[in-house]
Amino acid sequence: MNPALDMSPLPQPRFLPMSRAEMDALGWDELDVLLISGDAYVDHPTFGAALLGRWLVAHGYRVGIAAQPDWRDPSSIQAMGRPRLLAGVTAGALDSMLAHYTAFRRRRSDDAYTPGGKAGARPDRACIVYTNLVKQAFPGLPVVLGGIEASLRRITHYDFWSNKLRRSILLDAKADALIYGMAENSLLELTRRLAAAPGEPAAQAVLGVPGTAVMGKREDLPPDTEVMELPSHEAIVKDVAQLMSATLALERQVHQGKAWAMQPVGNRALLLAPPAPPLSTEDMDLLYSLPYTRRAHPFYKQPVPGLATVATSITSHRGCGGGCSFCSLALHQSRSIASRSKASILAEVTSLTQSPHWHGSLSDIGGPSANMWGGRCIGERAKCTRASCLTPKACRFFEVDQQAIAALLEEAADTPGVKHLRVSSGVRFDLALQSPAYTQTLVRHFVGGQLKIAPEHISPQVLKLMRKPAPEVFERFLGEFQKISQAEGKEQYVVPYLLSAFPGCTKQDMAQLAAWLRKKGWRPQQVQCFVPTPGTVATAMYYAGVDPQGKPIKVARGDGERRGQHQMLFPKV
Repeated sequence: MNPALDMSPLPQPRFLPMSRAEMDALGWDELDVLLISGDAYVDHPTFGAALLGRWLVAHGYRVGIAAQPDWRDPSSIQAMGRPRLLAGVTAGALDSMLAHYTAFRRRRSDDAYTPGGKAGARPDRACIVYTNLVKQAFPGLPVVLGGIEASLRRITHYDFWSNKLRRSILLDAKADALIYGMAENSLLELTRRLAAAPGEPAAQAVLGVPGTAVMGKREDLPPDTEVMELPSHEAIVKDVAQLMSATLALERQVHQGKAWAMQPVGNRALLLAPPAPPLSTEDMDLLYSLPYTRRAHPFYKQPVPGLATVATSITSHRGCGGGCSFCSLALHQSRSIASRSKASILAEVTSLTQSPHWHGSLSDIGGPSANMWGGRCIGERAKCTRASCLTPKACRFFEVDQQAIAALLEEAADTPGVKHLRVSSGVRFDLALQSPAYTQTLVRHFVGGQLKIAPEHISPQVLKLMRKPAPEVFERFLGEFQKISQAEGKEQYVVPYLLSAFPGCTKQDMAQLAAWLRKKGWRPQQVQCFVPTPGTVATAMYYAGVDPQGKPIKVARGDGERRGQHQMLFPKV
C-alpha cells in the first residue's frame, strides 16, 4: 500500500524499526521517514522520536529510527535504505551542548539518555552534525530539524559555550526546514506536502506549514498577512541590545499565535510561519493512547538511565502559563495548555497496572507544571501582551480548576493495583494557593515525604527579573504546607530549587538568599548555577546586560564570578 495514496493507519509495531531485519518483519520495503536522534531509542511518550514516530505511523507513514548513529560514518544511517520522503533530525531531549557541558563549561562524564549512562554517544551541535551525515548518506533528501536544540536556536541566538552570537541553526546546518515547538501536526502536514509534491523544492513545499521555519525572501511571504519583523542578524551583532528585542518579539509571536515572523540574514530572510495550534484534547488522547512499550529498544544491553525517572509517570498536559524568563517552555511548548481527557489519563493508569514491570507506584501525573491540567485562557490570546499568565499577579483570564486536578489524582490513586501516587515536583505554588482544596489534597495524600518546589530565589528584584512570584507568596505556601502536614501528623519537607548567578543578581542578593537559608535551617540540595541556554529572555539579559525594558543590569559573566556567587550558598563547615 502506498502511503501517498492511502493514508489509513498502519499496524503499530512493537518497536519502531532500527534495522532492515525489523523492516522486513513488518513487510516494509522502504521507509517514508527516517528519524535521527541524539538519544537512545526508548519507546516511551516522553522521548520525542518515539512520540513522533508512532504518530506518523498512526497516520499511515512508515517510520524508522536511527538512534545515536556514528556521526563519522554515513553507513550508520543507511542500513534501512533511503527514506522516500525525508529525514527528521533532533539532538534529543536536551540541547547537545547542555547535555555535554556543566554550568562552568566542564565536560560531563555521563549522559542519562544513553545506554549505561555513558557520555560521548552524540556529537556537539548534534543538529548540524547529523544534517551533514544525512547529506552524505542520502544526497538530495529533504532534511527537517526539530526538538529543543533546533527550536530554541531558530533565530539569532547567544551560544554560551562559544561565547558568541550564532545565526539560525537552520542556516548553519543547511537543512531544508525547521520545526519549532511541539511537532506532531507540523511534521504530519509537512510530510503530507512532500508526499503530494515529489520533486518540488522542500522549502517551497513546506512554506506556510504552521510551526515551521524556512529560508527564503521577503517576497515569499503570503500577501496581506501580518508579519512581525525581527532585528536582522547583522543588527544584533552590531548592537547586542537588539537580542532582547528579537527574543521578546519571538515570545509574542508564539503566545499570540497569529503572525508570521521574519528575520533578515544577509541577502536572505528567515521566514517563520505562525506557531502550530496546541493539540486538541482528542489529538492528545490519540497520541498518548498509542501502544508504547515504555521500554528501551531490545537492541540495548544496558539500561537507559533517563527512562527510570519517567517509566511510571503520566503526561496529563503540555504548556505552562508561568512564562519564567529562564525557561524554554514559552518558546517551545508555549503558554497555552493542551490537556488530555480524564478518561484517557485513567486508561493509561490502568494500562500501567497491567504491565509485567508494574511495581505499584505512579511517580507522577502532570506536565511542565503539576497543577495546570485543564488550564485555559478565556480572553483574546491574539491580543494579549502579557509576558506571564501568573506574574506579577495571576491574569483574570487564566482559568484552572485545581479541584478537578485533585479529584483526578484521587481517582487515579484508587485505581486497582495502584499502591502509591506521588507528585514530587512541578507544583506551581502561587497557583496552588488559589485553591485550598487542591493544596489540602496534595499535601495530605500525594507528597510522600518531600515536595520539590521552585522559589528560585528570595530577592524581590531577582524574582521580578525571573518572572517568579514575590518571596512572601512562597512563604505563604510554605506555611500552608507545614500546617497541613502537622495536622496530618506527617513529617514532610519542602525541598527548594534555587538559582545562583542569575542576570541582575548581585553578591548582596546571594548573601540575602544565604541568610534566608540559614534562618530556615536549610542546607541547599537543589541549586543550579544559571546556564544561558539559547533563546530565553534570561539569556538575552545575560548577553546584552539589560533587562526586558532595556535598563542596564549587573551580570556575573566570568566563570570565577559565577562560581563565587554559587559557592555563597555552600559555606565551609
